[in-house]
Amino acid sequence: MAKQVLIRDLPANVKAWIEEESYRKRMTQKEFLLGILEDAAIAKDSPSLFDELMPSPVVIPNALPFTFIDIFAGIGGFRVGLNRSGGRCLWSCEYDKYSQKTYMRWFGEKPFGDINELKTDADIARVIPDHDLLSAGFPCQPFSIAGVSKKKSLGHAHGFDDVKQGNLFFKLAKIIEVKRPPVVFLENVKNLKSHDGGRTWDVIHSTLTEELNYKVFVNIIDAAAFVPQHRERVMIVCFDRNVFGDNPPFSFPEISNNERPLLKNILEERVDSKYMLSSKLWNYLKEYAKRHKAKGNGFGYGLVGPDDIARTMSARYYKDGSEILIRQNGKRPRRLTPLEAARLMGFDEERAGLFGHTNGFPQVVSDTQAYRQFGNAVVPAVIEAVGKEIVAVMNWHLHQKDNGCLLKRNGKKSLSQKEKDGIYINEDAPAYV
Repeated sequence: MAKQVLIRDLPANVKAWIEEESYRKRMTQKEFLLGILEDAAIAKDSPSLFDELMPSPVVIPNALPFTFIDIFAGIGGFRVGLNRSGGRCLWSCEYDKYSQKTYMRWFGEKPFGDINELKTDADIARVIPDHDLLSAGFPCQPFSIAGVSKKKSLGHAHGFDDVKQGNLFFKLAKIIEVKRPPVVFLENVKNLKSHDGGRTWDVIHSTLTEELNYKVFVNIIDAAAFVPQHRERVMIVCFDRNVFGDNPPFSFPEISNNERPLLKNILEERVDSKYMLSSKLWNYLKEYAKRHKAKGNGFGYGLVGPDDIARTMSARYYKDGSEILIRQNGKRPRRLTPLEAARLMGFDEERAGLFGHTNGFPQVVSDTQAYRQFGNAVVPAVIEAVGKEIVAVMNWHLHQKDNGCLLKRNGKKSLSQKEKDGIYINEDAPAYV
């Protein structure tokens, strides 16, 4: 017969710690707490007075504590940006095994793998924890200019006709429908709104607004205000009308064009010669650019120096580095190093020590995979800037409610007083995964 133990008067931060650690360790709360109690019973690894049991919390001005999940997580650009906005990640999902490896090293947890394994509403409800904000940089290749051109040339379907990738938006919509997060924060390529004559965006927009009942805000932001790279991405922020009403006072951050960062801020002083282009590749790129220039096309390499801003770094950068080649006096140009690519995307080691990244953002995969990962990533500083505007709406909502409830969902079952006072540790409670 199942037995329960009710622990009363647990401080909120302890309850949150139990939830987070049991999830991170892929254990039930019962298994996690029993392990701690068993260790204590046999005096195993007893802490001394000088042990620091938990890291000191980071104080973020004007932030509110909120929880989020990180879907199609990549290497965690959304996570870093939302952490800096005051958020705490409860669950992550990423299919690529190399990105999982980087994510594990950076954040201490391995993301859930294939989102398509969540086949039913019950699967989604069981595996994904309740959260305040859902973030997702959903796969963009079917909607990107490069991706569409490539698929057309090969005679392949694209957009929502791409069964393998395009339909992942509908999986995302199903998760939103089942979990009803108060806020949804999505990112995609600039071309999303114009793809297929605007029909792709019409389907996305109508799904979010009409079927799911969210108020949708859309804007294209160039990351060049934060990093030395032109990187235009469409940001989609959605507020549940059942929570925030029809007119939440949201606006995208005002982006200043003054004093934009330059490449000299991210370049290494000494670079291994292996990153220099070979004579064969450099000659090929020059001839390629020459041919296309004669045809009136704009295709070609991007040669830049310390006082420039780079083009957009793509996931194909590992192939020849042609979009961002660093000029070298008296030598052939070179690619960015992986460390420079990390800095170019805003995964900078100077701020990595904040928000839990005590070891920085170390490279744990090959150069090829690192370039792929950075080329597919979002710029954390952009996410942080938008995240702070989302938090401002949360603050507004908090002050509008007499009951002091931040993100109350209409129709959600109310807790009993016993449940409010304590936490049940049930041996039959399912694990998070």
